[in-house]
Amino acid sequence: MILRPVRDTEADAEAVQEVSDAAFTAASAARGEPVRHPAPADGVRNRARTRHLARNDPQGCWLAEEDGRPVGVALSARREGTWILALFAVRPEAQGKGVGRTLLEQAGRYGQGCLRGMLCASPDPRAVRRHRAAGFTLHPAMELHGRVDRSGLRDPGEIPVHPGGPAQRHLLESVDRLARGASHGPDHGFLALHSDELLVADTLAGSGYCYRRGGRVVLLAATSRRLAARLLREALARVPDGAEAEVAHLTAEQEWAVDVGLEAGLELSTRGYVALRGMRPPSPYVPHGGLL
Repeated sequence: MILRPVRDTEADAEAVQEVSDAAFTAASAARGEPVRHPAPADGVRNRARTRHLARNDPQGCWLAEEDGRPVGVALSARREGTWILALFAVRPEAQGKGVGRTLLEQAGRYGQGCLRGMLCASPDPRAVRRHRAAGFTLHPAMELHGRVDRSGLRDPGEIPVHPGGPAQRHLLESVDRLARGASHGPDHGFLALHSDELLVADTLAGSGYCYRRGGRVVLLAATSRRLAARLLREALARVPDGAEAEVAHLTAEQEWAVDVGLEAGLELSTRGYVALRGMRPPSPYVPHGGLL
């Protein structure tokens, strides 16, 4: 087995996609869960994210190969003292051979000196064991999903919410630092490109923002629960008719989001973990699964 950096090329992005698809499909089947096949648009965004990280964090993105064939991947990023594991996957036939451990050790070196660490972990017990051994605290995660009942979104709207853009970049980064201790930096450009809408609230009492794509809340951060709830209600109200809403990676600290989702008629379930090192769960905050 050899390790090499992930390159900012379509070929490497496709190799990363093939490894992650094989790993997550096998893991879902082993747990007896329905296999979630990514939509073509999701595959395009996943490959774009791989290239985004390979371009901005080349020392944190690694492929494991055997006989020239990719068998494992770890993508990670550094953002102002926070190390983020964006993707970790090993093909089923390569598991149990030390591939995953070696990949995590190599990606983890990129995070040396970082005071904080973040990742969204799948329910796979082997991956969870590795993350816990690396010092991460595992916070069970919930997700809201279903059709939005707009009659349940009783929001007086006294906090104005408006579309945002590049002019709000400094506001977004300020909210990031207050909510999770580090800005998303170049990730905001990627998120803007791959979201339908950026919603912003900026008042004397505080600020917040939310990226929305279709029915999915991609990322939400605010300086107060009241602002966060207002942004989430607005995002759910804008879900296209007939589309399924999704708000994922919620920890117990995000009860404000659970309450808003339930009042909008969404169903609540549990899935995976938000794993953190050197920090408490950011709140009020809904992380991006791959950029946190």
